[in-house]
Amino acid sequence: MSINEFAQAYASSDITRFHMPGHKGVRLHGLEPLDLTEVSGADFLFEPSGIIAESEQLTTQFFGSALTCYSAEGSSLSIKAALCMVRQLLGRAITVASPRNCHRAFLSACVLLDIDPIWIYPEASRSSLCKCEITPSDVQHLLNCQKIDVVYITSPDYLGTISDIKRIADICHSHGTLLICDNAHGAYLKLMQPSMHPLDLGADIVCDSAHKTLPAYTGTAYLHISHSAPNELTELAKPAMSLFGSTSPSYLLMESLDLCAKRLNDDLPALYTDCAKRVKKIKALISSLRLHDVSDEPLKITLDASACGYDGNQLAELMRKSKIECEYSDPGYVVLMLSPFNSESDFKRLENFLTALPLQSPKQTPNPTELFSFRPERAMSMRAAALNKSERISVDAAQGRICARGAMSCQPSVAVLAPGEKICSKAIKILKRYSIFQIDVL
Repeated sequence: MSINEFAQAYASSDITRFHMPGHKGVRLHGLEPLDLTEVSGADFLFEPSGIIAESEQLTTQFFGSALTCYSAEGSSLSIKAALCMVRQLLGRAITVASPRNCHRAFLSACVLLDIDPIWIYPEASRSSLCKCEITPSDVQHLLNCQKIDVVYITSPDYLGTISDIKRIADICHSHGTLLICDNAHGAYLKLMQPSMHPLDLGADIVCDSAHKTLPAYTGTAYLHISHSAPNELTELAKPAMSLFGSTSPSYLLMESLDLCAKRLNDDLPALYTDCAKRVKKIKALISSLRLHDVSDEPLKITLDASACGYDGNQLAELMRKSKIECEYSDPGYVVLMLSPFNSESDFKRLENFLTALPLQSPKQTPNPTELFSFRPERAMSMRAAALNKSERISVDAAQGRICARGAMSCQPSVAVLAPGEKICSKAIKILKRYSIFQIDVL
């Protein structure tokens, strides 16, 4: 019996619910009868031995991992657990290196685990807060210079840039270093032919958001452990997740992951393959219209707005007038995420919008490469700064102060400054670029 089948049977059993949740299965929004707690037979997410274990095993088999664990708290929980597992594996403080386009969940994990990351600054110029194109040579240079326990990278990033995971993994492993990949935007990459998933390219631990690109409820995610990773990690995964996770995980989310698991092993591969072909046609149209898509992903389109004469936020507003809502926009880019569950009329609407969009002269903006070239000075540890007393002030008055909490907007939840870093004039310019006008300082 699957998780969803158990919930359906329980909902129709006419049982008296003298247990959580308080709605007692009475329909208010509509899904309450299927919203359960850990009643007899429902299994336990962090100590599964029944229907949850069976569903996770089905997903494990599909992804080809040594172990895949469900998360009902997004990939944020998976990221925290991943770093915790390595800390427990080595039994000591760990050294972690990462580019700066990491998600806020990584910063939270560093605060909780008392990690001060070593930032990897790429040789290539950085042109966006979301973009930090780390190359294998960048990683090789770092590992030649110092001992690192874990390299942590975000791929794909928010704009759709995909790193060379295979070569980076080979370099990490030659130095005895583990590779963790935040693949929150790329769970669907397993469905491509051939697979583009980081697990298949050599990453040791991979964190996926199921909900971002697969047909699953918001908040669903996976934590994958590779067969090539140390065997002990499979034993450490569930305890690490329970350390940070709620003792009341949503059964609605787990049922969603359960239904997704069945479809991963059924019709989803063909649907996603066909969708990638359809999106490829849209990308070809974009190129023919002299627009610029900077995404490497097969199911993501990232328009370089300034190249066609627009501010990205202005272009997003024009899309809304045509009944198109984007995933994200900022002054430079507009991000669109597509899936097989978009209809053909959705794709046609996008094509009609792009075809009718009047091209303008490239927009003259401040040089983003120069803007993002700064390297903040660390004044104190991330943990000490984040757990200290702070005050919120205008960014105009923040120069020289110490950032108390990660300074970021949501989305993309990528920090301009990490806790403990000194605020400089360039950082203030970037904060304003992303409409961040107040900041917490010590």
